[in-house]
Amino acid sequence: MTREEKSQIIEELADKFANTGFFFVTDASGMTVAKVNSFRRLCFERGIEYKVYKNTLIKKALERQATDYSSFDPALKGFSGVLFGNNSGKEIAKLLKDFYGKDKNPKPAFKGASIDTSIFIGAEQFETLLTLKTKNELIGEIVGLLQSPAKNVISGLQGGGHKIAGILKTLSER
Repeated sequence: MTREEKSQIIEELADKFANTGFFFVTDASGMTVAKVNSFRRLCFERGIEYKVYKNTLIKKALERQATDYSSFDPALKGFSGVLFGNNSGKEIAKLLKDFYGKDKNPKPAFKGASIDTSIFIGAEQFETLLTLKTKNELIGEIVGLLQSPAKNVISGLQGGGHKIAGILKTLSER
């Protein structure tokens, strides 16, 4: 690979990192061609981009970012593939979990992720990413919480009026 090709790849990667709020780094070593192809197909179906890059190119592209990604260095060892998603980090985590199934030794193995510039390194962080709520889920919960007291007051007022009318009707019939 020539220097020009490397610098072009670094530029493309730096743009992707800058314009994508969510990316995961995985270890794809030891995967068969059939397994890689089925993983790429699943990524394509869900609108997630998966590419394999040299670790040095990934490091250089991350160094060009405004955010400090130096803590990501331990994850950049071995054979690294990068997953880019636009909607949420949770969708990438779900994709990996679905692909793993009940596999005892899951590949591509999770190494690290960046979710809105928050960095998660190590396999123990994967479960955290699966339970992480998306921005839209959080907004929905907040709206629900804000609406709840108003709904209780309105239902209480409506229910109370019907109760009083029922009591008055019963008393007048006696």
